[in-house]
Formats: sequence, C-alpha cells, structure tokens
Amino acid sequence: MLTIMDKMQFTLLMATGGEVSTGQVAGWVWGAFAAFILILLVVDLKLVMREPHKIRTREAAIYSAVWITLGLLFTFVVWLWMGGQAASEYITGYLIEKSLSLDNVFLWAVLFSYFAVPNEYQHRVLFWGIFGALAMRAGFIIGGVALLNTIHWIIYVFGALLLFTAWRIYHHNTTAEDPSKNPIIRYVRRHVPQTDDYRKDHFFVKENGRRLATPLLTVLIIVEITDIIFAIDSIPAILAVTRNEFIVFSSNAFAILGLRALYFLLADLKDRFVYLNKGLAIILAFVGIKFLISEFWEIPIWLSLAFIAVVITITIILSLKASEKEKLQEKVIN
Repeated sequence: MLTIMDKMQFTLLMATGGEVSTGQVAGWVWGAFAAFILILLVVDLKLVMREPHKIRTREAAIYSAVWITLGLLFTFVVWLWMGGQAASEYITGYLIEKSLSLDNVFLWAVLFSYFAVPNEYQHRVLFWGIFGALAMRAGFIIGGVALLNTIHWIIYVFGALLLFTAWRIYHHNTTAEDPSKNPIIRYVRRHVPQTDDYRKDHFFVKENGRRLATPLLTVLIIVEITDIIFAIDSIPAILAVTRNEFIVFSSNAFAILGLRALYFLLADLKDRFVYLNKGLAIILAFVGIKFLISEFWEIPIWLSLAFIAVVITITIILSLKASEKEKLQEKVIN
C-alpha cells in the first residue's frame, strides 16, 4: 500500500511525464518556476515595499526568515519530484550560493555608504539588481553546463579557477577598498549625464527637455557588474555539485531572492564576521578539488553538504567569539 508521500511523488512524476532525469526538465516546468519567481518579486515590490521606507532590523529578520524558509521548503519539492539525490544536490547548491553571497551583502553596504544612498531607496536598487542577476545567471548556468557537456577538459579549468579564487579570498584584506578608485564608477560618471543628487527613488528624470540619469542608476550598474564577477566564482562552484540546470538555477534563485532582506539584517554587522573570507575560501577550495578529482573519485553529496555546513557554522562561531574578545579588549583599554 502506497503511503501519502509515495502517492505525492508518483503524482508529480506522472505530471512531468515519468521519471525526471538529472539533465532534462520539461519546458513548462521552467515556465511555471519562472512565473512563480516573478510573482514573488512582484509581491515583494508592490505589497511589501509599496511605500519606500527604512527597513528596520525586526522587519528584515522576518523577511529573511520567510525567504530562507521558502528556499529550504523547496528541497522537499525537489525530493518528491526528482528524488533524494537531487534534493541533496539542491540543498548543497543552496548553501554554497547563500554562503558565497555574503560577500555581495557586505559589498553593497560599502557601495551604499560611499554613494550615501538614503535607506528608503536601497531596497529599490537591490530589487532591480537581483532581478537582473537572476536573468544573467540563467545564461551563465546554461552556458556553463553546455561547456561541461561538450568540452570535457573544461572541468580542470573550472577547478583551477575556484582554487585560484579561494587563494585570493583567503589572503584578501578585509578592509573595504575605496570605491572612488573603481574604474567602472569613473567611466559611468564620465559618460552618463546625470543629476548631482538623488530624485526620490528614480533612476531617470527629465529636466529642461533632457533625460538624465540619477546617481541611483550608477549604484544599480555597479551592483549588476559586481554580481557578474561573483557569479564567475559561484556558478562553477555549484556546477561541481550538479549539472542539472534546473537545480543549479533554482538553488541560485532562492539564495539570491533572500539577499535583500539579509542585507538589511547583516549590513551593520559586517565588521563582526572577521573570518568570513577564510570560510568562503575553504568552501571554494573544497569544490575546486571536487572538480579536479571528479574523474577519479566522486565525493558523495552528503559529504559535500556536511562539509559546507560545518565550515559555515565554525566560521560564524569563531567570528562572533573574535568580535566579542575584541570588544572586551576595547573596554579594558578604555
């Protein structure tokens, strides 16, 4: 006799035309998932943030909890539909993307501070930044999987890229770089006519018959470009776990969707995560090695998931302890 779970899984499999392979997902499933993501974005923009305002810590914590819950619950959808192996791949990819995206969060804090973006306008920039990131990452994922399937030796290139990135992040100085030295910012300011100040939450305004950008557009452009740079690291990392485009994209999507709320929750705490770069470097090095040895030994998904979860946990604990120790030392000195 079938259990309720067995019946649900059987129904989902029949609805998609039988057993779902790890590399093929029906077109209508992609369409339905894209529509679902768009609905979430519209609800967030039109209902949650219908009036620009500063997002308080409590509000950000609630939103973060909702987004993380949605991302975790989707694991069960994948499990019922594709099975336990695919579910393990999804949650591992989700954790990788979520941990690597913390760098995005702290970079946004630096950018918003440098450009003095009013708190009530930051959500709009991040909304459109994440909307663009989802579209661009879909292209990266499809291209990355195509390369892995057609040019086999590319796995060694991806593995080497991840190891190099891990080394760079591990030895990176946690002190924020001066955005004024960024050539992209200088180029945009030189070639895009814009107003001297913000005009509410508008990206463009019309003055004296001329269409001008506002500084908010410059911030959005930088957010999009930096996400492309981060995607070059994070997409290969997830492709080391699975080559199923749908699992890679869905884990990316749910991790990215919650970044706005996570930013408002963690931006002021960036100085407390002193070992963040070390933890991210270790994770990237692990998946880089996973790529390089995949021809000889396939590291089990459960082991990858456990390793990443342990590294994230230890990184957070050590960072918070170091931060508390530093505070105590400052009190003693004062």
